[in-house]
Amino acid sequence: MKRYFFLLLGCIAALTLAAQELTVGSYNIRYRNRDDSTNGNSWERRCQTICKQIRWERPDIFGAQEVLHPQLMDMERELDGYRWIGVGRDDGQQKGEYAAIFYNPERVELVENGHFWLNETPDRPALGWDAACVRICTWGHFRDRLSGQDFYFLNLHMDHVGRRARSESARLVMERITKMTDGGQQLAVLTGDFNVSQEDELYALFTSSGVLKDCYTAARMRWAENGTYNAFKPNRLTTERIDHIFVTPTTKVEAYAVRTDSYWRQEPDGSVTRRNPSDHYPIFARVRF
Repeated sequence: MKRYFFLLLGCIAALTLAAQELTVGSYNIRYRNRDDSTNGNSWERRCQTICKQIRWERPDIFGAQEVLHPQLMDMERELDGYRWIGVGRDDGQQKGEYAAIFYNPERVELVENGHFWLNETPDRPALGWDAACVRICTWGHFRDRLSGQDFYFLNLHMDHVGRRARSESARLVMERITKMTDGGQQLAVLTGDFNVSQEDELYALFTSSGVLKDCYTAARMRWAENGTYNAFKPNRLTTERIDHIFVTPTTKVEAYAVRTDSYWRQEPDGSVTRRNPSDHYPIFARVRF
């Protein structure tokens, strides 16, 4: 009888720990454009698969990049139960791409939120340094409804052209996170398309800071058979990860995955092709604070 009692206690403890895990993620969904419509990768086709992926993974909170406002509305409609925060990067309202944060309000409570631009004047939109595009970082202060734990969640998309812009953006983001978390003492998650692989020296600005660590390297269990950028090519093999999930040092990372799901499409000529829903693969991690 005593043995069953302790077994029951063990099961309850295991379930409690599982219940307090948060699934976090990052997904560059690829902005909607005419070229994709002509080459068979239209947003109308991709949106369904992207949202099915997300519903299957059921992340409690995730960052999405390259989201134009009409795409945001499509995802809001398809992702029933999720809410989002963010603004268009070009005007701080609805113009330009969002670095949106989607979250499940039944699991996490939004306490406050804001955003800043990745430029010399972070309080207003403008090109930063040698950047090709206006860039933005969205942040939210959340509370886990199960554990009562507070944490910050930040999501960004760094420039794809400007080397100095990426470097200065990384420093700006680290300054903000360091201040938010009191040097990593408070909890935070940083997601995004960094346009910087794990081999780049800028990656080390995040991982050697003492404030953040990479979920990929910290994960107890890892499923990542490919890198994160695929250029819409299902057979493209790479080791480079330019999309990342970083967390503060005390966070336990139970699992990490690069999801390389694709879908099949019948072409007008009757042939069947395999397609990727975006030119980036989504990444997810299960973490415990």
